[in-house]
Amino acid sequence: MQNSLTRSKSSAPPHNGNVLIFALVGQQLLSSLAFPIAKFGLAQIEPFTFAFFRFIISASVLFVIVKFSRFLIPVEKKDYLKLLGLGFLIIPFNQTAYLVGQRMTSAGHGAILFATVPLWMFVTGMIHLKEKFVWRRGIGVLVGLAGVLIIMGGGAATFSTRYLWGDLIVLEAVLAWVYYSILGKPLVMKYGALRVTAYSLAFGTLFYFPFGLYRAMNFDYSAVTIGAWISVLYYSLGISVTAYVLWYWLLKHMEATRLAVFNNIQPVIASIVALVFFGEPLGPGLLIGGTIVLAGVLITELQL
Repeated sequence: MQNSLTRSKSSAPPHNGNVLIFALVGQQLLSSLAFPIAKFGLAQIEPFTFAFFRFIISASVLFVIVKFSRFLIPVEKKDYLKLLGLGFLIIPFNQTAYLVGQRMTSAGHGAILFATVPLWMFVTGMIHLKEKFVWRRGIGVLVGLAGVLIIMGGGAATFSTRYLWGDLIVLEAVLAWVYYSILGKPLVMKYGALRVTAYSLAFGTLFYFPFGLYRAMNFDYSAVTIGAWISVLYYSLGISVTAYVLWYWLLKHMEATRLAVFNNIQPVIASIVALVFFGEPLGPGLLIGGTIVLAGVLITELQL
């Protein structure tokens, strides 16, 4: 039996398996905590103001890091238009849409909808990146998704029209994230995860700035607590800077269809955190669903 985490099939140079595992676990943990933490912050700060501060902080931090870093290959002029497109996908259509949708739905629903990322990436990776169809990987995706649905049916989320519009907006954010990942991979292979993340966030922030500034200037901050600002900082530094750079870095060294399978772990962690901080019920389905999710990952990652 051989753990395929130690062997990347991408065209990038192979990395030590322990480094990949550490980066993967860290990225998934940071992303899983995003759902309940966003719910807390958005309860006090309206979504567009929340997004404004998040984008300004994260883009500024990444700009400084890139500014004082040295790169062997300069960005070609023709690729700036592609980075511009990634900026549209990641900020207006993914991050902003997610913040709006998350406020209109439950933390559990947001986690469940983002758990469909592997399914979308499995399809789009084959279409746009010409990745090969692997039966084991496809079965792993479906098994993991089945586990997520069991968790949802057990109480982590409920089917209701109450959250319909919020769910639809979050789903749009999911699709934007998928295409941000798929279309960004060729640029990451060429320029690296740090620069592609920094430039795409910078472009997106510039487009969002006038609208976000208007919302921020007209928002009443009197009821905002320190905890809500910590939520903004977590999204700025923990998600937009750390988790996003890690995602692109992992995407450089792993096939998109393989990497995306691990997103199914997020609802398990997010549902537990949602129970602890928001009292959202888990139900007995968590243990069964969580086990099935892990089985889906094992089916994908372990080769006999």
